[in-house]
Amino acid sequence: MNIKLMWRQFYQSEAARMVFIAIVTALTGELKVMPFDGEIFRFALGGILFFLLFLIYPPVSILRTGFLTAVTVVVFRVTKELWLGAALFESLQMHVPVFLFYFIIAVGWHFVGLEKYKSFPLRLGALAFLFEVISNTSEHALRNWWLHSSLLNSKEWGILVGVALLRSFFTVGLYSSVALSKEKQRVEEMLGVGSELYAEALYLQKSMNHIEQITASSHDLYRKLKKENQKELSSQALHIAQEIHEVKKDSQRILAGLSKWTTRQQIEAFYLSDLLDMVVTANEKYSEMIGKECVLETTIHEDFQTGQHVPLLAVLNNLTANAVEAIEEKGHIFITIDSDEEWVCFSVRDTGKGIPIEHEDVIFEPGYTTKFTDQGTAATGIGLSHVSTIIDAMQGTIVVERLDKGLIVTVKIPMKSIMKEIET
Repeated sequence: MNIKLMWRQFYQSEAARMVFIAIVTALTGELKVMPFDGEIFRFALGGILFFLLFLIYPPVSILRTGFLTAVTVVVFRVTKELWLGAALFESLQMHVPVFLFYFIIAVGWHFVGLEKYKSFPLRLGALAFLFEVISNTSEHALRNWWLHSSLLNSKEWGILVGVALLRSFFTVGLYSSVALSKEKQRVEEMLGVGSELYAEALYLQKSMNHIEQITASSHDLYRKLKKENQKELSSQALHIAQEIHEVKKDSQRILAGLSKWTTRQQIEAFYLSDLLDMVVTANEKYSEMIGKECVLETTIHEDFQTGQHVPLLAVLNNLTANAVEAIEEKGHIFITIDSDEEWVCFSVRDTGKGIPIEHEDVIFEPGYTTKFTDQGTAATGIGLSHVSTIIDAMQGTIVVERLDKGLIVTVKIPMKSIMKEIET
């Protein structure tokens, strides 16, 4: 147990990060191109990975990591040469200069502050180019001086500059792609959570209206009982009214907290096609999780941006998840979005078991469900009730139609409700 704990602590430590960068850089440094005569100077993949790992797997100390990496690369290459039968002195002359390449790059990023430039790709690329030119020039000049007693000629220096330019901006571009992918994933996760919280907040607001009515009724009962000189009963009624009022205050605090999460200050608008992609991805994973084979197909006749992405995602996710649950073992789900100047129409059709005809009038009531656990316990049944509440808030309509095989749910929302959040 102690060994496992020690290993976990090492894995998460700064030392592990430094060792990882050093070893990966040394190994990938063997994937190389040697453009100069004599096959001494190399342009290796290790240089790209070294900088890329600084960006995506940043160590606490760039300087210490650069020093360790530089030493590791030199030792690795010299050891390999000795194992292949090379002389120690010649091997040191050939490979010790590479220490300058990695260490100079680390020194450069240490002093300018790498983290400050991650959000500025052009500046990041320009600095990477500068450091690589300096480090490559220093490495090659030292090696040339030791082996040939000469410095760089114009052709060699031109190759150094050209390769440094390509390699620096290629690495920055690769990092930007990774960073954008992570940011997109983060935004999708945040939007998914936000849509669920939006639905809960809207439903809580609706419940608070009922609490307010109950509080008023309880207080009215208290006054009537007091007027009739029913002291004991009037005291109980007043106590009930006070307790309900406390529940309302707690609900208000919860609603205020949820409202902060559901604000859309960071994400102003989304394309409908992006929302559909999120819904499909989430529900494909959901269908796999519950052991069903569902094929989800989408059709969108006109794509545009909307500022109502949070409530729309909540609606589409709920309807699609219900469709997944309605599929017995295998089936299809079709999601369609159509629009004209006045309305946007969303439809979710499935090939599942549908609902009994006598239930059509109550499926949007709180507590309605056709889903039960393995122990026979009913599900909460709040999904469609949430959907109906959201659609009402957006001044839309929802219609359920039974099919020979499955169900189709059609939602119509005014275009002005869809577009109002992105008006400038």
